Amino acid sequence: MKEIEYFTEDNRNSYVSHQTGTMAKTFMSSVFSYMFLGVLLTGFTAWYLAYSGLLERYLITEQGVSPLLYVAMFAPLGLVFWMSLGFNRMRASTMLILFIVYAFLNGVAFSSIFLTYNLGAIYKAFGSAGVLFGLMAVVGYTTKTDLTKLGNILYIALIALIVTMLINFFVGSSGLDYLISIIGVVIFTGLTAYDVQKLKEIGEGSVDINNPSTRKFALYGALSLYLDFINLFLFLLRLFGGRD
Repeated sequence: MKEIEYFTEDNRNSYVSHQTGTMAKTFMSSVFSYMFLGVLLTGFTAWYLAYSGLLERYLITEQGVSPLLYVAMFAPLGLVFWMSLGFNRMRASTMLILFIVYAFLNGVAFSSIFLTYNLGAIYKAFGSAGVLFGLMAVVGYTTKTDLTKLGNILYIALIALIVTMLINFFVGSSGLDYLISIIGVVIFTGLTAYDVQKLKEIGEGSVDINNPSTRKFALYGALSLYLDFINLFLFLLRLFGGRD
């Protein structure tokens, strides 16, 4: 009796495609979980410091700005370089700790926003950032178009934007500042879709989310998306204004 071949070539391809999709979803779920953890920690820290009185008691006092606030503002940059340069040697648990510390320090630095902008502008900027981020994350995850070229263009535009921001720091043009904010929103909206697509491709090649190497990629991906969201929020906040 002839043996029935259950796994035809089409069945194998369908099975492999299903497994790949499942791995990508599991990986992306982990990435977004870490990312949301970071955003929530940053937001809660900023809100608590502002409304508990600790901000004006220890960070921005009548005597001026405390050195602690400057540490909170510039230390995260060092942590990003540390995580980037030490990625191969660093344990996943160490990277998670650094990511949490990074999100907390950003919360300390961003607490001063509550003294500069009114609550309405902050809520509108945060809500708008959430909607834009969510939409572009869906686009990046579902689109079949390769966004690599777009990502390269956006990173070049980001470098140009940073240079322009430094120039405007000395020039102080309100018109240029408004234009910078618009371009910043466009850049980080596009980078969200690009980063999500790139992370999805990494997830499709992942084998086990419990593998330390895979978890490090998930944490590093969460850092990328965290930066996209935070920068999108900050540029939108500049656009909405609402300064106290």
